[in-house]
Amino acid sequence: MYEREGILNSNEGVRSHASSVPSAAAWLGGLGIIAFAGLLLATPFAIDGLKAQLSFALMAYGAITLSFLGGTHWGLAIGEVPKNHNTLWPRIALSILPSLVAWVALLTSSSIGFLVLAAAFVAMLVVDIRASRMHEAPAWYPKLRWPLSCGAVAAFLLGTFS
Repeated sequence: MYEREGILNSNEGVRSHASSVPSAAAWLGGLGIIAFAGLLLATPFAIDGLKAQLSFALMAYGAITLSFLGGTHWGLAIGEVPKNHNTLWPRIALSILPSLVAWVALLTSSSIGFLVLAAAFVAMLVVDIRASRMHEAPAWYPKLRWPLSCGAVAAFLLGTFS
């Protein structure tokens, strides 16, 4: 589906530069990281009753974001029409795993949940880089994911101490 030189846009019949992160993805990703930072920074200054809620909000936002990352792979998998539908199984199975991990993280204590989310974000980054190298995701995708993943992982690791 994705080629080394660019992405074929079937609606317009043009190729876009494969190494450039689309501005919409960059802006929305950047805005999304603000929630991680805002929740993390607000927690130490909150009154005791609100600290637990902010900590849970950070974990819940992370869980939703992790599920979204899995959904991205679902979309990439079903966006292609493989000759052999058996090749969809591993990709679709992998795409639902982040939601299950996120759910488990929400069911654990906050410090363990944050560590689970941090590990899962690192694992998804590895999956995303591999998918891009295998031409199953756009070439620009890792460039978007690196800073966003680092920001989220930092928030989770710092969240274990809040």
